[in-house]
Amino acid sequence: MIDDAQTFGELVQTRRKSLGLTQRQLALAINSGERFIVDLEAGKATCQLGKALAAASAVGIELVDAGTLDTSKGPWDEQEFGIPEADP
Repeated sequence: MIDDAQTFGELVQTRRKSLGLTQRQLALAINSGERFIVDLEAGKATCQLGKALAAASAVGIELVDAGTLDTSKGPWDEQEFGIPEADP
């Protein structure tokens, strides 16, 4: 579960590296400076949300609202997203 800037930054970094992209390449892909990517991956909490979301999208991270997931139609793990089990 992503619940802080550090975890989000680490995920972006992991995905970027798995795609074989440098920080500079990712920055150019989202029309940003390389310093932004460095700060984002370091977990800087004051990074701009719009750019952070663009970076996430560029490396294939899909953000979803766990409260709106239809768990009956996909491979979602309710516990992973903190969704309480239905009453019997």
